[in-house]
Amino acid sequence: MRIAVFGGSFNPVHYGHVAIAKSVVESGLVDEVWLMVSPRNPLKKDSDLMADRKRLQLARQAVKGMKGVKVSDFEMHLPKPSYTYITLRRLREAYPEVEFSLLIGGDNWLIFDQWKNGEEILRSTPIIIYPRKGSPIDVATLPPNVTFLDMPLYNISSTEIRAKKKTEKNPHASM
Repeated sequence: MRIAVFGGSFNPVHYGHVAIAKSVVESGLVDEVWLMVSPRNPLKKDSDLMADRKRLQLARQAVKGMKGVKVSDFEMHLPKPSYTYITLRRLREAYPEVEFSLLIGGDNWLIFDQWKNGEEILRSTPIIIYPRKGSPIDVATLPPNVTFLDMPLYNISSTEIRAKKKTEKNPHASM
């Protein structure tokens, strides 16, 4: 079984996340995509973070009935902050029969050198990159175990959704 780990805070999950996961499964690169809801991303501030349980619930609702797309709380049971290299190590220990890959956006690939033990991830795990607006990827420079998916851009982000909700709560915030 081949599973792509699609980590993130999913704060909130949105149609872009779901469409990306579905596209990756349909590409045939993996059999399943696991939305790995992270309790805390060490590269992001978590001041606006919804409760873990709520983010898990919303993610599960978003992918309900989708073939090959699941939500995992695996990382919720690991020490915080969540480091991807540790998550991948523990997943391999828990599921030795599974071939895991990592699904990330082009924006994350551009800062991959800031990830803790990124070199270990590159050595041990195939990486699948999906395009993100404003994050150009030079496919010719990618390592052999990194695949860039040629797929549509989804012009939406959780950050934009949270900002819009704040503006709606306070209509004078944008003046």
